[in-house]
Amino acid sequence: MGNRRAEKQKRTTVLTSKYEEAITLYATTDMSSKQIAEQCQVSLSAFRIYLRRHYRDLVLKRNGLSLDGIEPESVKLREKRGQTKAAHKKYKDAILACDDVNYIQYNVSQIAHLFHLDGTALGNQLKLHYPEIIERREKLRKRMGIQDNISRGVRQDCKEIYAQAIELFRTTPKNLLQVAEECNVSVGGLSQHLRFYHKDIWRQKIGEREQAIGHRRKGEMNGCSRICEPKLETKEKYKEALELYRNTYLTVSEILDRTGVSPGGFRNYLRRWNRDLMLERRGGTPAQHEDGCGTDLSQQKRFLKSTAGKYAAAIEDLKVNLRPVTQVAAQFGIDPDIFRCYLYTHEPEITAKLGRKKAVNGRTVSCQSEAKYAEAVHLFETTTESLKSIAQRLGLVYNSLGGYVRRSTPESILKHKALLKAKDMK
Repeated sequence: MGNRRAEKQKRTTVLTSKYEEAITLYATTDMSSKQIAEQCQVSLSAFRIYLRRHYRDLVLKRNGLSLDGIEPESVKLREKRGQTKAAHKKYKDAILACDDVNYIQYNVSQIAHLFHLDGTALGNQLKLHYPEIIERREKLRKRMGIQDNISRGVRQDCKEIYAQAIELFRTTPKNLLQVAEECNVSVGGLSQHLRFYHKDIWRQKIGEREQAIGHRRKGEMNGCSRICEPKLETKEKYKEALELYRNTYLTVSEILDRTGVSPGGFRNYLRRWNRDLMLERRGGTPAQHEDGCGTDLSQQKRFLKSTAGKYAAAIEDLKVNLRPVTQVAAQFGIDPDIFRCYLYTHEPEITAKLGRKKAVNGRTVSCQSEAKYAEAVHLFETTTESLKSIAQRLGLVYNSLGGYVRRSTPESILKHKALLKAKDMK
């Protein structure tokens, strides 16, 4: 504990000395954080993080925010979207001038120059946050006959350059960076084009992002405007192992031995991105496969493809030719008791046919035996033919048939004796 505290104190001391000059300039001058970072030769992003974390009161003061007894940590520097308070303060007078008839003879660049601002930056502020001022200003200038022969609005060449990207962004869940890379356009340019001229699409995407916050479903957009999917390098890393898991009867341990991937990494990859395959191996239903994200795998019965492959031929043969499990097990060289348990767990239809039920006489009989000996029992209790003769004629084992009759249908013996007695009396 003491060592960790000492290391933390050491790191704090190093950071304090590193940013000491920059903090002094930030507190005593009007230089921007970028200018200070360049002058002090420190990282701009790291300096901004250090300011917000350790000198938040200076940041709030620089942005014109009053604390009034409030804790600095509880004051937001800016809202999630929209114009920042610092930008509003900086451009407020110039924006009011743009909407003032007394400045109508000047264009936006000239007004920016009058207020010592950058013309492009002022124009961007108007397009993003005050588009109605631009529209009113252009109508008034046109009505007053003030023409500067400058075309405004989206340029035709920009419209053509971004047309494909705009359509892709509107109709797919891809984020801005993915669309820009696919269409080979600038990310900043595409973002600005959307904010200026396609505000409806931009607002639609914002709404979709807000609805997706907290949802991490495979193939769908999350709250960060990214498609929820594994990275390409992760896919490549586990590609071979996943193919073996999907298409073979190998266990996970055998797959790991073959491919050499990390056990924890592969199991995590399966649980996070391929739960449908895990459900399939555990005997889940198709509906569960489609929505595997919400299924508790621990509640699903365990099922190995290797075991399924081992018993597949025996099960198919049993479906075609229903007979005792012991015979099938002997034919395919498998343990009859384990095979019977597997059938009971995973093949309930076959188990029902091979199971036992209550007969009309109240005795418990095998479903298979009942079906097998039904005709012989019927002949035995309705004719005077001997049981041995019936067995030979129907191709049955006499001892097995006799045992079934004595155990399960003793009343048929009485009926047969009654027929024989009646015959002798004649």
